[in-house]
Amino acid sequence: MSTSHDAIYASPAIRRLREDLALALRAAAHHGLSEGVCNHFSVALPGEQEQFLINPRGLHWSEVAADDIVLIDADGNVLAGRHRVEPTALFIHGAVHRITGHAVVLHCHMPYATALTLTTDRALDPTLSQNAMRYMHRIAIDADYNGLALGTEEGERIAHAMAGKDVAFLGNHGVVVAGGTIAHAYDDLYYLERACLHQVIAQSTGRPLAPVNEKLAAQVAAQIQGEREQSDLFFEALRRLLPAPASSSRTQRAAA
Repeated sequence: MSTSHDAIYASPAIRRLREDLALALRAAAHHGLSEGVCNHFSVALPGEQEQFLINPRGLHWSEVAADDIVLIDADGNVLAGRHRVEPTALFIHGAVHRITGHAVVLHCHMPYATALTLTTDRALDPTLSQNAMRYMHRIAIDADYNGLALGTEEGERIAHAMAGKDVAFLGNHGVVVAGGTIAHAYDDLYYLERACLHQVIAQSTGRPLAPVNEKLAAQVAAQIQGEREQSDLFFEALRRLLPAPASSSRTQRAAA
């Protein structure tokens, strides 16, 4: 670990990114989007697609604080931080950051979105609920499940499958939501799960669904994407509601 990487890791700007990434992880646990100690959220360093911050291996998302976030490079080397990183994190996130250029990459197996990846349609219908409409023309579908992402090739295949989109439904697997800021990407992740929940409930009634036309859905998507203050306000509300855990108790739990 180099002194220069330590200095970058400790800088105020990167400290804020670490705080925001840890908050997004705690929020995902709070909202029931996490799964054990698996899955990963990451954010690239500003102007850099080969180095990124990511959650550590082995911690539950509800207990992650800024000092638990790890800085790694595209080869999986830990540049700064006190924890290890799970291998699939490198292969999926490194490839998506590098190939798509997205600053923020959130990958999880949240229940209702993942349920839709198990269907023949594979994904959310963006013409149903108002929440779903915000994803019109933003969804990529990777229907070719290929096992655990334990190699560079699989991560690159997933990244290429996103094909310029910022939301990906990975068949028989989960979802990826990407974006320019942690607040906006988390807001999209949260409302994606809400939209999928509504669709699954509606489908479970057995009654015919009533979609709107695609032009209207695209108009709603543009309205939401054109004004993202609500996303920032939501994230700041989560900051107030979900403060970071005390480092002493977190260290004791990790050592137990």
